[in-house]
Amino acid sequence: MKTLLGKKIGMTQIFTEEGSVVPVTVIEAGPEVVTQVKTVETDGYNAVQVGYEDQKPQRVNKPMTGHFEKAGVTTKKYLAEFRVEEGEHYEVGQEITVADFEEGMKLDVTGTSKGKGTQGNIKRHGHHRGPMSHGSKHKRLAGGLAAGTYPSRVFKGNKAPGRMGRDKVTVQNVVLVKVIADRNLMMIKGALPGKRGGLVKIRAAVKGQDK
Repeated sequence: MKTLLGKKIGMTQIFTEEGSVVPVTVIEAGPEVVTQVKTVETDGYNAVQVGYEDQKPQRVNKPMTGHFEKAGVTTKKYLAEFRVEEGEHYEVGQEITVADFEEGMKLDVTGTSKGKGTQGNIKRHGHHRGPMSHGSKHKRLAGGLAAGTYPSRVFKGNKAPGRMGRDKVTVQNVVLVKVIADRNLMMIKGALPGKRGGLVKIRAAVKGQDK
């Protein structure tokens, strides 16, 4: 199962053997532990539930405390579930680390983008501004939103000012440049969604994996 939970540390750059600079995002990924194995016979589908980052027991409610005790693992802060083809290959308590990933493979990384609050149509959708000359009353306004007499209403889905950011974003086919197993670090080429310390889900690329 090529999947991991991790935290975004930040960005830096590394140099290849040829001397080229590569911008990378550093992720502290895992280790994560299998807390539950779901199969078609017991749950109707195959999946593996994993826990990441230890949590103080007093900050976990009783049902989840019992869930972790049944699995025989310490209480975790984050839980995630990943679909697999055959859940029988995994065992409760099994540990998954960055060592399961190979340098050069392609990944899909999912995170929550930075929240930017309420923004105007120019920043949110990239609309053009109006004339900036003296006397202009249409500098950063939204402009015409609908026709006049007919249909005399604004259509649904019209691009307008509003909340921007804090969305679930997946970046596909990014390259794993380097793995530092003893420090649980992954260096992935390019920028990834989210703020520093934000939770990300990493898995082997679905579409662009080299055969």
